[in-house]
Amino acid sequence: MILPLFKALHIIGFVAWFAGLFYLVRIFVYHSEAKKLPKVEKDILIQQYRIMEGRVYSIIATPAMVFTIICGVGMLVINPVYLTFGWMQIKLVFLGLLIAYHFYCKKITDELALGTNVNTSTQFRLLNEVPTLILIAIVLLAVFRSQRNSYYIFGALFILAILFYIIVKKYKTYREKKEASINT
Repeated sequence: MILPLFKALHIIGFVAWFAGLFYLVRIFVYHSEAKKLPKVEKDILIQQYRIMEGRVYSIIATPAMVFTIICGVGMLVINPVYLTFGWMQIKLVFLGLLIAYHFYCKKITDELALGTNVNTSTQFRLLNEVPTLILIAIVLLAVFRSQRNSYYIFGALFILAILFYIIVKKYKTYREKKEASINT
């Protein structure tokens, strides 16, 4: 009875965690784009984005991360045999990458608050695809749970990463053409 409870809470936690990360980096996109606006608009928006970034990180994403990890550890304590499975070991590597991404987002939040971050909105759009790839990998590993399927998962992730890159670059070209037509 306790294992299904931990699983349910774990799922709730990671849904909230990913929601926080997706939203946070989307705010980074808007923050970066606000830098190009006239001073009055820019100052108002950037101040608001700084508040939003800090709150999403500290009130949503970080507590959800901690909750997710606690529930995941709870499942592993109840059923430690999971640690012997290759799919779980790979999943934990992806979890480590996600945690590193989470703390990298904190670094960006701090830089944006200080006005020292120079990333473009396109770079943030690409950055926003990283947790998508990690989420896909973790879910597929948890569902399919075999070494053979892991190779397909990595192949699919590689193809998705290339597709995401192409889509973001195409969108950048589209926006630049749209802005150029508006300005002429």
